[in-house]
Amino acid sequence: MQQLQAKDSSMQLQASLWPLVVSLILIASTMRAPLTSIGSLISEISTSLELSNTTAGLVTSMPLLAFAILSPFAPGLAQRFGIAKVLATAAVVLTIGISIRSIGSITALFTGTILLGLAIAVCNVLLPSFVKTVFPHKLGLMTGIYSVSMNLCGAIASGVSVPLASQAGLGWRGALAVWAILASVALVCWLLQIRNPRLQSQPTYANRKVQQSGTLLRSSLAWSITLFMGLQSMFFYIIVAWMPNILQDRGMSAEDAGWMLSLLQFALLPLTFIVPIWAGRRVSQQPLVWIMFLLLFTGIIGLMHGSNGLIPLFVILLGIGGGFAFSLAMMFFTLRTRDANEAAKLSGMAQSAGYLLAAAGPIIFGLIHDLSHSWTIPLYMIVFTVVLLLLFGSHASKNKYVT
Repeated sequence: MQQLQAKDSSMQLQASLWPLVVSLILIASTMRAPLTSIGSLISEISTSLELSNTTAGLVTSMPLLAFAILSPFAPGLAQRFGIAKVLATAAVVLTIGISIRSIGSITALFTGTILLGLAIAVCNVLLPSFVKTVFPHKLGLMTGIYSVSMNLCGAIASGVSVPLASQAGLGWRGALAVWAILASVALVCWLLQIRNPRLQSQPTYANRKVQQSGTLLRSSLAWSITLFMGLQSMFFYIIVAWMPNILQDRGMSAEDAGWMLSLLQFALLPLTFIVPIWAGRRVSQQPLVWIMFLLLFTGIIGLMHGSNGLIPLFVILLGIGGGFAFSLAMMFFTLRTRDANEAAKLSGMAQSAGYLLAAAGPIIFGLIHDLSHSWTIPLYMIVFTVVLLLLFGSHASKNKYVT
């Protein structure tokens, strides 16, 4: 009888995992689309609202500043209210932020962008910890699944934004507003998971002593992971904000430039699934860091000096390299920590300081372009970023823990 009860309990626990997998996919799907959708429309938005290149860069940087501000507090919120409730609340704020951003004024644009940035910041920090808690023996697989979901929707958003705005007649406001629908679906799903037995039986944060943040601040490995996270994010958001404009200045149409940004994100999709599994099976991830560097370096040099006919190839290389960088950053949170609480603390530190660094990227890139009236100097800024990624990634990939 006891064996039957134990077996029945085990089956119920396994059954409770599938709704959590679906919820993970849905919440991950909302974490990139509201950000990447604006990159393809930034020229139209700038014209409509009379924004300078520097101010337009600030639109992309505002969510990153929100990430930096809220990330350190996300673990504490989950500890107090429970991870399911916090993620459901984030979905509410995200839906509201997307809706406000689409009203059409400069004030609404920045207010909505800040709100959705705060919501995504919570998801950024808590999902690695959520995976480490609920799927402790499938870290690579589940990290890959939510990374693919995140980047797939981001890629689709980049590609369909211009057609939605022009061909579907929605304008840039409507093209941005459609992503509130996806956020609403994620909200409903997470509301249903608040009492999921898997989360109730294995609370991620309850009754756990919170590790002193000063321990991580004294760890050179934690800082390497933080800088790697920030630099790869800075690279991605500069590309999202400015690559369509760069390609348009080279003679490409706005729609084709938007699809090139989409192609970059489609190229990274297989890697965001494969690399976490690959990295999770290796003692050291240094070979993966070198592959990332060679891909990004070749892609950015090709974008700068290659012929227009080879632009799709260089965009694909940047996408694949970006897939390596993002996946490694996500995996470092779990591979270099001993438990879910420590993973949340490292994730909060890395995403706070890292995104503060990343937030400066699109603004500085736009400012340098305004001052130099050329894309050459700003693009060399990305080359330098790729070199730094190699240096910090090599240290972060060492087989040891942050504490």
